[in-house]
Amino acid sequence: MTIKNLTLGVAALALVACSNSADVSEPVTEIVDAAAEAVAEAVETVEAVEAVMSLDDILAMQSEDMQARYTARNPGQTLAYFGIEPGMTVAEVLPGGGWYSKILIPYLGDDGTLVGIDYSLPMWGKFGGFATQEFLDDRKNWAETWTGDAQDWRSGSEADIVAFPFGSRLADLEGQVDAVLMIRAMHHLTRFDRAHLQEALDDMQAILKPDGIVGIVQHRGPETNSDDWANGDNGYLKQSEVIKIMEAAGFELIGDPSEINANPKDQPTSDDAVWRLPPTLGTSRDNPELKAKLEAVGETDRMTLKFRRAS
Repeated sequence: MTIKNLTLGVAALALVACSNSADVSEPVTEIVDAAAEAVAEAVETVEAVEAVMSLDDILAMQSEDMQARYTARNPGQTLAYFGIEPGMTVAEVLPGGGWYSKILIPYLGDDGTLVGIDYSLPMWGKFGGFATQEFLDDRKNWAETWTGDAQDWRSGSEADIVAFPFGSRLADLEGQVDAVLMIRAMHHLTRFDRAHLQEALDDMQAILKPDGIVGIVQHRGPETNSDDWANGDNGYLKQSEVIKIMEAAGFELIGDPSEINANPKDQPTSDDAVWRLPPTLGTSRDNPELKAKLEAVGETDRMTLKFRRAS
């Protein structure tokens, strides 16, 4: 119903009320004022509904760089597959610079909540290289920094935004989360001491509602490659291993794995890592011929798995 039609409808009801009034001494203005108030309330309601952006609208308003990756990341189809809807409380593991967060915050809307979850500080300490003492000191304030940055991603949404690192979950979130999304975030959890993985799984179990969802998108390596190669160091995991880990932790696979984010052109050998492919192209920056070949492959092949927290 349009605002115009709603206004005309309420006005017509006011005229009927006037003509049928048993107390003809009652001022007509009171009835008209009441009708006008009803119209104003109805218009406000309709405007609020119309102000809610669809997921397509939100995807269309993202930067050109983000939209250029939609063919590989398929955010609309992925969120629909996981059953993400406005008003939900959704946790995103390793949200980084907000690629998915910039979509989720406006999509979840005023009644929704986005929970950012980072790796624990002890786990970051095992990365080496970039994980200098300065990096680790800054990471201590990650929750505050990230939630502050996320204020710029609202696009008008009044969704709640909170954050915590694994191992320091927020008590008031326990049993409150509808879905946890792990978008290309699981391979690091399997690389180091499996205690970090268990800590993450325990936190997800604790914050999810009964029958809450875990949605995983993860770089997928061939089942024929060695288990040592597919331990996460190269970015790839075997789909069978991810399912095994999740089921052992008390999560139930829902339906068949989806091929939304599959790329059959990606056939990594035991010498390959995910970072050879776009967008990183880490092995071909000075080799135009190899770069063109890897760009033709595209981004990695990815499994898309939906699990339910067992009640």
